[in-house]
Amino acid sequence: MWDLVLLFVVAVANLNVVPVIAADGPVTIWLWTLALLFFFWPQGIAVVELSNRYPQEGGIYLWTKKFFGDFHGFISGWCYWTNNIFYIPTLLVIVVGISVYVGGARAQHLGANSAYVSAASVILLWVMIALNIRGLSVGKWINNLGGIGTAITSIVLVGLAVGVLRIHGGSIHPSDFSIRGADWHLINSFGFICFGLVGLELASVMGDEIRDPQRNVPRAVLWGGLLSGILYIAATLSLLLAVPKSEIGAVTGILQAVQSMAGKLSVMWLVPLVALVLTFAIAGTTSAWLSGSARIPFVAGLDSYLPSGLGKIHPKFDTPYIALIVQGVMTTLFLLMSFVGSSVEQAYKLLLSLAVVLQLVPFLYMYGAIILIAARKAMPAGHYSRATLWLSGLSGFITTAIGMCVAFVPPSDQPTWLFETKMALGCLGLLGVGAFFFVINSRRAPTLAAMPPADARTQGEAR
Repeated sequence: MWDLVLLFVVAVANLNVVPVIAADGPVTIWLWTLALLFFFWPQGIAVVELSNRYPQEGGIYLWTKKFFGDFHGFISGWCYWTNNIFYIPTLLVIVVGISVYVGGARAQHLGANSAYVSAASVILLWVMIALNIRGLSVGKWINNLGGIGTAITSIVLVGLAVGVLRIHGGSIHPSDFSIRGADWHLINSFGFICFGLVGLELASVMGDEIRDPQRNVPRAVLWGGLLSGILYIAATLSLLLAVPKSEIGAVTGILQAVQSMAGKLSVMWLVPLVALVLTFAIAGTTSAWLSGSARIPFVAGLDSYLPSGLGKIHPKFDTPYIALIVQGVMTTLFLLMSFVGSSVEQAYKLLLSLAVVLQLVPFLYMYGAIILIAARKAMPAGHYSRATLWLSGLSGFITTAIGMCVAFVPPSDQPTWLFETKMALGCLGLLGVGAFFFVINSRRAPTLAAMPPADARTQGEAR
């Protein structure tokens, strides 16, 4: 069970989203609480129930197909795949923004230079694509690198915060948690919070590899969720303790906090070390996601509706090189589009908002499936009661819909018309392309491909 707990914590905990949320102040702790109760808890129930009922049919996209049909199954899988076109650039921007801290104070100004960050991100993207085509970055160690780096950074961040509290006291007051007078734009953070809490669906792809799943999965979801929630809230409070909310950078907030608290405790030598560890960790995570997401269409059965050329395998390196190149081109286009008329922070928030909307679409279907199960007159016995399924299904569905809608609320530092135009082009454009592929290819591919082996699916599942 504890192996599962740790797996869930690694899959769910994503420190990259903490700075952009913490920048809205201590009041976001209430948003974390709401999301944990009304999105994360129902997610655990839905995953446990669906995994228990359909142990051989794991995966949100295949659950969607079972309950809502082929078109919706395809759209669910398409969104699960294409959200990476926006999520991967956010990781690239963070890698570039954090890496400048390794060079000391003289280099840190480059992290706010749009031309430098966009160019460096594109170059880094294509270096990683080249490595993935050669197969050099595909391996278990690269995921471990991301997990280890995140763990080290979390320990250092919270440890510094405890040290500052003991020596200098706290700078956060109870009145800071009041919602009175709060900027209404902060509701945009709720979508980021929901995005940061996805990951429990990983249980659906492990199938027979789990010992006593009916007993261990529910307990692991409970403990994994509790630990992830504590980690997120502790990291948010640590940032707010170290840096005034108005000064927290969406990209470099973690390093800002480490630098500020390290200065107060006279351990500035930690800053470049943490920057180096986090740079390699996020670079490893980015490369792993780039490799894994290129395979999602084929392990999820979406390839039946996509151009056949995407499935070509490199004759020498045995990698999906066409899919990687196409993904690289699309990622480059959206990455550069996000920087048009925007600063580094604005571009990052836009890319993250786009990723939020597409990532949450499959979860609407998942909660909808739970509602359909609960609505059946003759409901076969499952893990949870009908009342629990009704409550969790409705709660999760409504909260997910709210999370998607508030992602369209422009942050206070962005022009409304420009933000909404880019959001509409990104979301509707990708959904339109997906629907187009389904329609023109549905006649030759009447049904999604059968479920692949668990070990193949896992390559593209874990964030």
